[in-house]
Amino acid sequence: MRVLIVEDDPILLDSLTRAMRAAGYATDQAGDGELALGLLRGGGFDLAILDLGLPRVDGLQVLSRARAAGCRAPVIILTARDGIDDRVRGLDLGADDYLAKPFSLSELEARVRALLRRGQGGAPVLTCGTLSYDTVGRRASVGADMLELSQRELSVLEALLFRQGKVVSKEQLIESLCGYGEEVSANAIEVYVHRLRRKLEPAGVGIRTLRGLGYLMDRM
Repeated sequence: MRVLIVEDDPILLDSLTRAMRAAGYATDQAGDGELALGLLRGGGFDLAILDLGLPRVDGLQVLSRARAAGCRAPVIILTARDGIDDRVRGLDLGADDYLAKPFSLSELEARVRALLRRGQGGAPVLTCGTLSYDTVGRRASVGADMLELSQRELSVLEALLFRQGKVVSKEQLIESLCGYGEEVSANAIEVYVHRLRRKLEPAGVGIRTLRGLGYLMDRM
């Protein structure tokens, strides 16, 4: 899952980025509205955290223009505690949720999980064969046995499981695993898929390679 954080306070931006990356999300940053708008128009994000008080282009304009350009990623807006009018206008312009500053990182993480879950149909636990995936705790298990997965393997599992029964390209997997400036090669994706495939076989879950197209997760 890929998250864009838009915040002009460098200390808060760094704190939010660290928290999202620690939670396992590929994370990109924007410190002003103009950069944020360009990134959102380019697509590829599963969620955006958007501060409203931004230089160059304010957050409400970023939200309005991004929605007009076809951006459908869920957006959480960050507002001042007394900015009730901004909250209402932000929701009217297409924001999905808001948080008033100051806020706790644990609450932000919970709201991020809820919006991402809503975008995938709302189920807190996803299954395929005897594989179960807890989208809240980000834990995978086969029956009563927990699967030991690296952070990258977990991200690949999420990308495939959320699109279960559909083909997922290598490019989509790379986008799910890293932000701008980070590099994950196509060969590395093949390694992660190979490792994951071996761990999922006991669950009756297969990952098929469709040459030239990508990967398809389904029951064996």
